Amino acid sequence: MAGALQIMSRRFLPTASLETLQLRSRLLASLRDFFHSHGYWECETPILSREVVVDANLAPFVTHDVSGDAYYLQTSPEAGMKRLLVAGATAIFQITRAMRRGESGRFHNPEFTMVEWYRVGDDHHDQMTFVERLVRAFYAKAAQGSDVDAVESRGRLSDQPFERLTYDEAFERFTGTRVLHLDGFELRNLAAEFCVETPPTLGVEDRDGWLNILLAELVEPQLGHGMPQFIYDYPASQAALAIVREQSSRDENANGVTDSTAFVAERFELYDRGVELCNGYHELTDADEFSRRSRRERDSSGFSQHRELPGAPLLEAAMRAGLPDCAGVALGLDRLVMMALCKTEIGDVIAFPGERA
Repeated sequence: MAGALQIMSRRFLPTASLETLQLRSRLLASLRDFFHSHGYWECETPILSREVVVDANLAPFVTHDVSGDAYYLQTSPEAGMKRLLVAGATAIFQITRAMRRGESGRFHNPEFTMVEWYRVGDDHHDQMTFVERLVRAFYAKAAQGSDVDAVESRGRLSDQPFERLTYDEAFERFTGTRVLHLDGFELRNLAAEFCVETPPTLGVEDRDGWLNILLAELVEPQLGHGMPQFIYDYPASQAALAIVREQSSRDENANGVTDSTAFVAERFELYDRGVELCNGYHELTDADEFSRRSRRERDSSGFSQHRELPGAPLLEAAMRAGLPDCAGVALGLDRLVMMALCKTEIGDVIAFPGERA
């Protein structure tokens, strides 16, 4: 009993050291300076809203006011920021809290700090270039502010640019097989070939389920060792709110050379030492397609309450008024600090994770 009381009595303390939290504060200030120096201005949008962008993989927290009206804690500031773009903003960023139910673990916390930004006129390739500059500056600042040798070495990234691999190229490198043209049966066989454990409930009709498992097990752990790496041009079925385009490719195999086409989503992710740091999009601007995808996300979600979500009618109205061509990026600040300081888990860089909140 005494031991349990002693453990409980220390739960009021932060999981991160004060030195780490002070360094995090300085890094946050440098991040704001970086955006300002590149022509962005900082905005604020609601954390609590009557509407929410529906994502089949994300479950929002919901609360109610005294009248019983539902409000949703935002999983991302995307909706509000895009409404600002429609109003005339051209380069904006936000450092805010985001909340997602059911996310906890080494790299997750239900409440976390998100950095999100948009620039009109950019595509996903432009933003990969910007992200690389941001990460290099952030790691260099972290190295200056710490005495840890590992931080110093990561802060001095080589002059070689971060490698950019398409989704298909990444699979080919680490599995020997391109996957955009494979169906659920073929993906299941690929999983069996590499002895990947899969849920017994995963059917061959769930192609994205197989792709996600194969990516998580065979590709993601290999990414970003030595230098961070970008993956881009994801399957069209995983576009979320990115533009989709048709892509032609030429494949050489035992049967000769074949030309094929596939639809890909103009989005990217950046990985460092197997950890995803950010997600970027050449943003969808078609309001009708936005409506279709929102309905599809709601209907395909494994969360039953998604069918009751209101969606984002104000964002849809803004898109109908004219969302300009733009690119946007969402970056997990906690993960970025964690990787820059060579920490092992989120709790090492935030004061009070979920179990101590």
